[in-house]
Amino acid sequence: MSKSVIPENTYEADLRLLQIELVKLQHHLIDKGIPLLVIMEGRDAAGKDGTIKSIIENLNPKNRRVVVLHKPSPREEGEWYFQRYITQLPTAGEIVLFNRSWYNRAGVEKVMGFCTDTQYKQFMGSVNEIEFLLVESGIYLMKYYLDITKEEQANRLKDRVNDPLKQWKISPIDRKVQKMWDVYSDARNKMLKNTSSTHAPWTAIRANDKKVAHLNLIADLLSRIDYPGKNKKLLKIDPSIVLTWPTDSKQLPKLAK
Repeated sequence: MSKSVIPENTYEADLRLLQIELVKLQHHLIDKGIPLLVIMEGRDAAGKDGTIKSIIENLNPKNRRVVVLHKPSPREEGEWYFQRYITQLPTAGEIVLFNRSWYNRAGVEKVMGFCTDTQYKQFMGSVNEIEFLLVESGIYLMKYYLDITKEEQANRLKDRVNDPLKQWKISPIDRKVQKMWDVYSDARNKMLKNTSSTHAPWTAIRANDKKVAHLNLIADLLSRIDYPGKNKKLLKIDPSIVLTWPTDSKQLPKLAK
């Protein structure tokens, strides 16, 4: 894995300050009864688990959940595609983080042939409307895509094999993702271009450096919601790390090829 440009003690100090802001935000969401949904997407080994941990580490567990859905059961395969995700949406005052989401259909399912072309087209044609309805209902929705290079992914996948504490992350798909890098890139680009809307835009985070990614993503998240006592001086966002683009533009920022 890439060595971080941020010393460990500096990272821990900066993260603590941002986590204090996250606690303030959670208090505000609870007080006002606002549900927050954060979608976390990215390639295998992009760092979704660690990023989510950095967000929830000091939040009240009664009012936050992490949702990781496994392969659908035979019954779920017969349901409306969004059905099992809808049941996991946040209630008033709750923060829910999706570690992968309905965008599986635009990514791994499309690439690996786990869905039909018809199912893929149905998803791409309906997801923006679904998210519009969620936002209109009062859910705060944020979508982040963690972007890493092919070399960094290879290093992290190798680290999974060598580190006994990370071997639970190994899956049969790991052997294929490097060989299918370009196919995944194409699917990613189509997803980001066609599902970044004015009501639910995508934000891409350069995530080769996990510590830099954590600090910038949290700062960006905090910057998007007003809450009492916000320390705006702490919310330092590096535009070379946090990539946004006009939702009416089909031109993506420069992402890892």
